[in-house]
Amino acid sequence: MMSKNLRKKIIALREQLEYHNYRYYVLDDPEIPDSAYDRIIKTLTALEDKYPEWQSDDSPTQKVGGPKAGGPASKTFSEVVHSIPMRSLSNAFEEAEIINFDRRVRELVELNKGEVDYVAEPKLDGLAVSLIFENGWLVQAATRGDGRRGENITHNMRTVLRGKTQLKTSRLSVPIPEVLEVRGEVFMRRDDFAALNRSQKKAGLKTFVNPRNAAAGGLRQLDPAVTASRPLSIYCYALGEVVGAKPPNTHLKSLKWIKSLGLPVTDLMKPVKGIAGCLAYYQQLLNQRDTLPFDIDGVVYKVSRIDWQNSLGFTAKAPRWAMAHKFPAQEEMTRIDNIEIQVGRTGAITPVARLKPVFVGGVTVSNATLHNGEEIQRLDVRVGDSVIVRRAGDVIPEVVSVMLSKRPKNTKAFKFPKKCPVCKSPIVYEGEGVIARCSGGLFCDAQKKQSIKHFASRKAMDIEGLGDQRVDQLVNDKMIGDVADLYTLTVEQIASLERMAEKSAANLFEAIKKSKNTTLARFLYALGIPLVGETTAETLSDSLLTLDGVTNNSEQQLQNIPDIGPMVARSINTFFEQPHNREVIDKLLSAGVNLTKPEKAKTAMHSIFSGKTVVLTGTLGMSRSEAKNLLQSRGAKVTSSVSKNTDYVIVGQDAGSKADKAEQLGVEILDEKRFLAQVNNA
Repeated sequence: MMSKNLRKKIIALREQLEYHNYRYYVLDDPEIPDSAYDRIIKTLTALEDKYPEWQSDDSPTQKVGGPKAGGPASKTFSEVVHSIPMRSLSNAFEEAEIINFDRRVRELVELNKGEVDYVAEPKLDGLAVSLIFENGWLVQAATRGDGRRGENITHNMRTVLRGKTQLKTSRLSVPIPEVLEVRGEVFMRRDDFAALNRSQKKAGLKTFVNPRNAAAGGLRQLDPAVTASRPLSIYCYALGEVVGAKPPNTHLKSLKWIKSLGLPVTDLMKPVKGIAGCLAYYQQLLNQRDTLPFDIDGVVYKVSRIDWQNSLGFTAKAPRWAMAHKFPAQEEMTRIDNIEIQVGRTGAITPVARLKPVFVGGVTVSNATLHNGEEIQRLDVRVGDSVIVRRAGDVIPEVVSVMLSKRPKNTKAFKFPKKCPVCKSPIVYEGEGVIARCSGGLFCDAQKKQSIKHFASRKAMDIEGLGDQRVDQLVNDKMIGDVADLYTLTVEQIASLERMAEKSAANLFEAIKKSKNTTLARFLYALGIPLVGETTAETLSDSLLTLDGVTNNSEQQLQNIPDIGPMVARSINTFFEQPHNREVIDKLLSAGVNLTKPEKAKTAMHSIFSGKTVVLTGTLGMSRSEAKNLLQSRGAKVTSSVSKNTDYVIVGQDAGSKADKAEQLGVEILDEKRFLAQVNNA
């Protein structure tokens, strides 16, 4: 006899599922991840199995409408009644469940020897649809809905099919029938989803949580023009009603027939033998999951023989001849216990959510990235919030959405800091104001090793022999605390490092000493000022000539220099305003670092490069630096990107998109032979 509390629990579970079905299928705005939904329905199913007197036809366990099934029809579109019900699939999460599925199939078809022929397919994360063709022309398209009734989305599916609304003449023996129903899954590819969200964000519109929601929302638009603007795709996976022709006798042949008619079928579909073939396919796609161009949440096994499918039949909800084998969840619910700001080795400021530990994507996760301040603001994520966390492969876990209905009272919006939490220097922004960096690069403890390694690199101060390992040793042994301390080192101190021979120590000492004589451009680049690369450093050097000229200019004055925009000017100004940065620079100059004034570019009257903007791309017979120096010595300005202001693009082997863009813009292209001829004539 069931207790009163158990009855209440069953009722509560059913109400939860109905609520989440409505949010998922009607609003296209799920509140919980599929994994959480699966757990609720698994709990309810177990209770109903244990207490059959509480089983009911209107229970969510008996309806078509689990995740990605299609859900109840909304009142937005006219209703379509499916001539053959579009049933959902039973889900398996463990290998043992698939072994039992195969055993039941073999028992029901009385297969005593041999193995069942299955067709294995990826379980796409999209929206199930039915397409009906009459005499080869699309006349109706509908969503799955509750399995019996769906929504009429014919006009919208015409835009998704993009010209495939008429079937091709079949190359197989089966002719095009009078009526042909094909079932498929509408989805959105990952690249298309990312591009759509960028477009939505730029337009100030709501972004989508995942590709499935974006696909469902795009397909169920009243205006087909909106659907046409969404990058939707479809893969067909089964036949429905067929009139006027005898359909193929296996599922595998059905898929080949559908493909021959010009409709898309995934190439990941594969015939497999028995349980061993099923499990091998599962592992193969699980390994490929993160590299596929679209989301899948598992695989589907289908008995291939149609006569066996007919013998096996259906339960109230799902076919007995098919089973979905779900992958480990990539999304899970958890709680944010804290939000902390991390400073990376290059000064990048990253907010990190400290989570109540949760098992997701095969590992226990306790931290997730929040990317940047803009993302925190977009999500409106707060300490104490219940959130959905996603982990895909080796990608750092991220918070993808906040469950606002579960938000505790009195939570406060998170305020992104204006100063570095490590050294208290102002935070500067780059990348259209999204990427935040600490401006205290020369003295910030979080960046110490990286700033010294950059300072010593070949394109900066060029200190030969001072590699990453030596920098790590010097910092770890507390011999140096910033870049200026390099010039206080003695041969004896260097020789005391582990695995450092006397001769090597003497060579490194001389290399450090030699680096004291450098150019202003190299020195500016070596300082590691955010947004100041080699080209910008050279521009500053050529325009302002001295270090004082760079440090004593205001933001507005810096912006008067060609190619120095407001963000770069602000970054330069902020860097030199930091007292600690100025102290390190003063120490460098006091240690004897000597900055030679830049020579004016050597130009020749007949040099075609004098005063011109040039871009290098591809692999040349000389190094990129050598080619750049040659051009600059002839008065050219070398930049990294092609624009309408570019005069020449010099291409080597395997030149890529820059050469293509130059051709589109009508910029003159020189191969290496012509480039060298012009240089030699100058």
